[in-house]
Amino acid sequence: MKIRKLLFVTKFEGLCYDALNSLLSLRKSALEHVVFLNVIEKEKVAMKRGAGYLKEEEVKLKETANIRFIDWAESLFEQGMEVGAYIEVANLIPEILNVVEKETPDLIVIGRSHKGVMKQLYSGSDVMELIRRTTVPVLVFKHMTEDNIVPEKIFERPLFANNWGDSGEKAANYIKGLKEVVKELHIMHVLNENTLKGKDSHEVQTVRKSERKRLDDLADEFESFGIRTRPHVYVGDPQKEIEKAAKEYQASMIVLGSSEKAAIFERWIGSVTKNITENSIFPCLLIPSK
Repeated sequence: MKIRKLLFVTKFEGLCYDALNSLLSLRKSALEHVVFLNVIEKEKVAMKRGAGYLKEEEVKLKETANIRFIDWAESLFEQGMEVGAYIEVANLIPEILNVVEKETPDLIVIGRSHKGVMKQLYSGSDVMELIRRTTVPVLVFKHMTEDNIVPEKIFERPLFANNWGDSGEKAANYIKGLKEVVKELHIMHVLNENTLKGKDSHEVQTVRKSERKRLDDLADEFESFGIRTRPHVYVGDPQKEIEKAAKEYQASMIVLGSSEKAAIFERWIGSVTKNITENSIFPCLLIPSK
């Protein structure tokens, strides 16, 4: 699948033009259209209702966002790209879904959730709520260093953590559509230590070889598309091992399938996808199973 249009959702604080600029390598593939979305959440405007500043605050925030988008659009126009923009006072996730329905993007780009722990427990993180309610892949953009330096080539060296679930095949097809921008792909599967308990050394090696064969076959698929691919089998806690592999192979992002757990279970217990998305230093490309 090619990324021809992306939806760039920004609140400006941590996701600005430098982040967008780092995604423009996708033009080598198919990117030709960027849609900006700034959602001014109702609580932010309503805080001043009692002081009578509701309308003035709304106008100020909208005009500020508009000025930023005009500046960004001029730069993209100069590169021959199409641009659209939405600035709305609304609830974040419903508004994103509304724009997705109108624009049908191939990728949604959003910053990580900054909700507090207790608010996340009761409402879920914005990102995980979004991935549960959309069929469009979501890139959770992150600055990978404390000084907020933006990774220059975010699609160049992805790590694809495949759990062989329903989203795995969809993720593989999505990556194949990025062959013009992926320089080297690392694919991995993490064997849970619990599945190896009670097995002797021979049985453990048999399981490892079986998983490696599956990864080798998948690597051959990617190679046939011109994507240089290296397969890896890890054993242990999936979250820790995926993060470890991303650091070892200097990944530019982590590609994950969306969680198949029920929403309420995920909120209280967590999932590999949720925990990596919210805690890892690496940008995360989430592929929904739908």
